[in-house]
Amino acid sequence: MDELRSIIGIPQIWEDLAVTEDGLLEAVVSDDQYLTEIAQHLLLAGGKRLRPTLSLLASQFGPADDDRRIKAGIAVELIHVGSLYHDDVIDEADTRRGAPSVNANWTNTVAILAGDFLMARASEVAATHLSQESVRLLAATYAELVEGQTRELSLIDSLDHPVSAYEQVIGGKTASLIRTSARLGALAADASDEVVDALSTWAWELGMVFQIADDALDLVASEETIGKPAGSDIREGTFTRSVLEAATGPSGDRIRELLGSGRPFPDATVAEVIDLVRSGRHVETALKTAIDRLGTANQALAILPNNETRAILEQLGKFIVTRVETASTSF
Repeated sequence: MDELRSIIGIPQIWEDLAVTEDGLLEAVVSDDQYLTEIAQHLLLAGGKRLRPTLSLLASQFGPADDDRRIKAGIAVELIHVGSLYHDDVIDEADTRRGAPSVNANWTNTVAILAGDFLMARASEVAATHLSQESVRLLAATYAELVEGQTRELSLIDSLDHPVSAYEQVIGGKTASLIRTSARLGALAADASDEVVDALSTWAWELGMVFQIADDALDLVASEETIGKPAGSDIREGTFTRSVLEAATGPSGDRIRELLGSGRPFPDATVAEVIDLVRSGRHVETALKTAIDRLGTANQALAILPNNETRAILEQLGKFIVTRVETASTSF
């Protein structure tokens, strides 16, 4: 959060985000105190709140100045956090954001139900405070999230699919909601259709950059940096861009031998795969792809006023990539 504060120098955004934070906790209060505790668990664990921040930034490009921008941020973050509850069940994760995951702290069943509850509350917020188009957009985005996650599960343990399939996965499970975050914020501020579409295109590319960079970070960062052990994707049988490309390169036979042994992979196996991926400079190749997509994202912003908010949007992508570059040089 401190890093984002250094980029986003608009006090109103941070004031709105504080209101959003309170709104998130209020939105998931249930008549059942047990459910309230579980639903608030991951919200209280913190997080960068990237998605509501994007909604608030996008709302700067419309004329309306009411609390709909806050409601948009609450809705997209509830969808995001609800999906994390489900992801942790699928991944059998023990921790999330430095705290015990809900499935580890309670049970898989409880985590699934709480995730459903968060998403239901997101729909309720949108239906109460936002437009019919916004409600439809959230529903369609949730479908994209499920499609992306399902496609990823179908590719578990496989090194024999193209990078394009990987891009379909991250488009569904990550970029779709980041795009919706910006689009919903712009709609909530009554921005013009042209502005809404430009921000949506920018945010889609940012979402792709975010996931490409996050997957690369899993191969180069420490557990202290990312809140989970390095190589977690490999351990789960999820082979991301850098690993897929390494598997078709000079070290491909060795990587296939190592990963063909079946899970659970010993720590030594994961470490050797990471070393082969890094030595083949496949992380750098992924970052180049991310940087190229940033160029496309920033081109979409050209129609927007050349003001402080637009400059911040341009800086956000650079910040995401720089995190990986910094971790890579210190590995």
